[in-house]
Amino acid sequence: MTCKGICVRYKAQKPVGTGRYASGQRRCQICEIFIKWEGLWCPCCGYRLRTKPRNLKYKAKLRARVEADSIEAKAIAENQPEIEEVIVVKTKSKAKAAKTPKAAKIKAESIPETESIAIKA
Repeated sequence: MTCKGICVRYKAQKPVGTGRYASGQRRCQICEIFIKWEGLWCPCCGYRLRTKPRNLKYKAKLRARVEADSIEAKAIAENQPEIEEVIVVKTKSKAKAAKTPKAAKIKAESIPETESIAIKA
């Protein structure tokens, strides 16, 4: 397992204001580079990528950042009013052809053509 140079395509720039791991970057120990990659394994050498810092100080920073983000997301979700949507669904009537015009009128009145369903989002 050696670096083949493929990882240079995925090289990540240092983010301003946040940490590398907090912004989703991962580190390959073999290639010695931070990359922007969604998989668990390095696309270059196949080695497992680090997704968390090893240093205790930076672990605490990341933990605090993640906790603050989750609290902020909960506050935003609580402040948004619930939106009620009404969806109109058209249904086909399955009435068979009646022998008399009066029977056809009665069947058509008894089967609704539209139904409304309320969904809370």
